[in-house]
Amino acid sequence: MQYMLLAYLDENALSEENRNECYDESVQLTQDLHATGHFVAASPLHPTSTATSVQVREGRKLITDGPFAETREQLGGYFIVEAKDLDEALAIAARIPSARIGTIEVRPLVQLTGLPETKK
Repeated sequence: MQYMLLAYLDENALSEENRNECYDESVQLTQDLHATGHFVAASPLHPTSTATSVQVREGRKLITDGPFAETREQLGGYFIVEAKDLDEALAIAARIPSARIGTIEVRPLVQLTGLPETKK
């Protein structure tokens, strides 16, 4: 089963040096997960100031700069992992560096038939 691990944190909580250390640790984690067959994908996201939100209401497209919701934590990145069950996915989530200062949301992915293969 595949799980998405969504990393939420205050994007202003880390200094540039700490952010780079977090990236380095995350890259090492992805290497470890790849070696054990758990890695599918991962990436940090640019700050919310670069985000654009799209909504369609009554057939009209509404485009807004920034994220839709105001929160104290922002989505900072994601991992997609292969895990045998939720317990294994939670154990992997606890290894994500930003879990020490933010929140990791763990959600199973719905497997839809007919989707194109992901790029390698």
